[in-house]
Amino acid sequence: MNFIKKIFDGDIDESVHLQFQKFSKGEFQNRALIEAKKTGKGYSIKTSAEFVNGLVRIMAKKLGEESARVTGAIVSTQDLTGELEFKDKKQFQGVKRYLIDKEMSGKEIINLLEKFPKNFFALSFEVGKNKLKIKPKAPKSGKAGKEKDGGPKADFCRLKTSDKNIAENFVFEKPDFKEAKINHVFFVEEIIMPEGETDFAKIREMAKRRGKIFRKAIIDEQNIETEKEFIV
Repeated sequence: MNFIKKIFDGDIDESVHLQFQKFSKGEFQNRALIEAKKTGKGYSIKTSAEFVNGLVRIMAKKLGEESARVTGAIVSTQDLTGELEFKDKKQFQGVKRYLIDKEMSGKEIINLLEKFPKNFFALSFEVGKNKLKIKPKAPKSGKAGKEKDGGPKADFCRLKTSDKNIAENFVFEKPDFKEAKINHVFFVEEIIMPEGETDFAKIREMAKRRGKIFRKAIIDEQNIETEKEFIV
């Protein structure tokens, strides 16, 4: 389940909390972009970078104990030497990009996601007829909201799948959709500090955000707008 669906279902967990750690108070437009189409053999789903780890997890679960060739990059501020096998390492301003090109099982990928939940898993691989392709780099901070060339685009992740449940998870307003384009605005109204904690690093990690999401969807040429309050 992707983090937007979790918020609308009231199913808040650590993965949702991590999505909002970087946000201060304010309004953040053009977030969590989704473009989806029903095709003859399944669905084509394109998204912005917020969905990277969630999509990798979905595909890794499908892969399970089996293995596939995995390419791309794991982006981290941590030193992961000895924690995973990588082809090369690039570094810029403290951010490390570990290049991956190897056979991995779904279980291995999930173990890494669980062990390093704050890292960015820009990995591409196939599971049967399901194909996930992600740009092998870190997203540019704050660029999701830029209006350019007709507006922001959902082009960081591309998934082709025959799994109807995945498609319905992203376009939950209308399960039998043919084409959808979805955009979100995040409103962070309050930052709730943890009580009794004095360590600044822990305060930053533990602080919760209270606000709401404004979801703007065009589904089969119909405008559907919804709001959902959250504390994450």
